[in-house]
Amino acid sequence: MKAKIRYTYGNVFKDLGFSAEEAENLKVRSDLMSALIEIIKRRDLTQAQAARMFGVSQPRVSDLKRGKIDKFSVDTLIAMLGSAGASVSVVVRDRRRVA
Repeated sequence: MKAKIRYTYGNVFKDLGFSAEEAENLKVRSDLMSALIEIIKRRDLTQAQAARMFGVSQPRVSDLKRGKIDKFSVDTLIAMLGSAGASVSVVVRDRRRVA
């Protein structure tokens, strides 16, 4: 059986058919959520401990860990990271290739 080759845009959300703008927003939120989950793992926090650290309720941490991306804005996720003592940087790149 011959393998199918699928080309990617470098963003799974774009690959799934979201508009370019929505795909970028989802990717940013996904990256921020992953950083928060990594903090929870690295510090071996319970959901209750993480909630206190992030300044949110325990059910919000549960939503985070379950990947409920639609429940979080970029602003909220950055605030949660700040509450955990993390530094957030933004890098903006032009998607057009320079010849």
